[in-house]
Amino acid sequence: MFNDITTIIFLVLAVVIFFRLRSVLGRRTGNERPPFDPYSAPERDNGAGGPAQDDNVIPLPGQTAPQGGPSPAPTSATLDKVAPEGSALNQALRQILSVDRSFEPQGFLQGARAAYEMIVTAFANGDRKTLKNLLSKEVYEGFVAAISDRESRGETIESTFVGIDKADIVEAALKGSTAQVTVKFRSELISATRDRDGAIVDGDPNAVSDVTDIWTFARDTTSRDPNWRLVATESVE
Repeated sequence: MFNDITTIIFLVLAVVIFFRLRSVLGRRTGNERPPFDPYSAPERDNGAGGPAQDDNVIPLPGQTAPQGGPSPAPTSATLDKVAPEGSALNQALRQILSVDRSFEPQGFLQGARAAYEMIVTAFANGDRKTLKNLLSKEVYEGFVAAISDRESRGETIESTFVGIDKADIVEAALKGSTAQVTVKFRSELISATRDRDGAIVDGDPNAVSDVTDIWTFARDTTSRDPNWRLVATESVE
């Protein structure tokens, strides 16, 4: 008899607990958010009510409009700050602007700086995935060939990106519908290459080197893709 009473008490408690949990947690409606994945990248709003694509490509000219409307088109004074009025560079930038009203030189340079650091770091790390999204097919193949050659020798690069001292637009052109903008970067980098035994074969892990690169970025102005990709590189000794 005692056992029966105890069993009934536990059954009553179980029923009470079940209904309390049901009232607190609610019912599934089919509209619940998916479980949080701590290893997935957070979604970002694309401005149209949906998540933005995250493909590691830098929208160099600042294509993303701020809240409250699109970015205003650059004025003549803005262009003149980047290139002297009447110069060939100034005229070329105006040509690009005439077919791409979202192009803004200062915003472009901000994106170019970010792309430069990402590309230099990705190359040192052998990060082919990041490079593929930032480079043209031809430049990507050249970078990958250099990485593969380095890996075949068992070499690794230790690299620390210190920063960019200066970035200037030095050339621009509109070839058909393709806009090309060339930027001269002056940066500081700590880099050392080690062989498979750990011996240094190039560079110095304790010294900051001054590096000057001239990179050309391009974009098809008729494409809905706002991103620019690296299409040519040149190192200045």
